[in-house]
Amino acid sequence: MASPSTPVDRVRVTADPDWYEAAGISLGIRVGGLVFTSGQAPVDGNGTTVGGDFTTQARQALANVSTVLARAGSGLDRAVKLTVFVTDISHQDLFAALRAEQYQHPFPAETFIQVTALADPDWMIEIEAVGAVA
Repeated sequence: MASPSTPVDRVRVTADPDWYEAAGISLGIRVGGLVFTSGQAPVDGNGTTVGGDFTTQARQALANVSTVLARAGSGLDRAVKLTVFVTDISHQDLFAALRAEQYQHPFPAETFIQVTALADPDWMIEIEAVGAVA
C-alpha cells in the first residue's frame, strides 16, 4: 500500500496551443489508466469564447473535452464520468440531445449542475470529464 508521501506518477496533458497554460492549470492529468480533465469551456484555439447560443457553446466545450481526452490516449467514447456546469438549468434537454450524438449505451455517469456564474460571464457551460486510457 502506498503511503501519503509516495509520489504519484502524474502525466500532464497538453495541446498546441495549450489554452490553459497561461493560467497555470493543466488541461488534464493522466494517472494510471484514467485521465481527469480540467473544466473545458466554450473557447476556440485562440482562447476566444464561441457563439452566443447554448448549443454552439456546448458543442465547443465537448470538442475541447474530446481534444484533451484524445491527447491523453482516451476519447469521448471512453469517458466514464462527466460533470457539466451550466448557468441555466433549462438547457438540460439541449445538452441531452448533444450527448445522444456522442454516446451510446453504456452512457458515462454524469452530473448536471446549475451554477450562478462561470469564470467568464459569457460562458453558459463548462464540462469536465474522467476518461479511461487505452
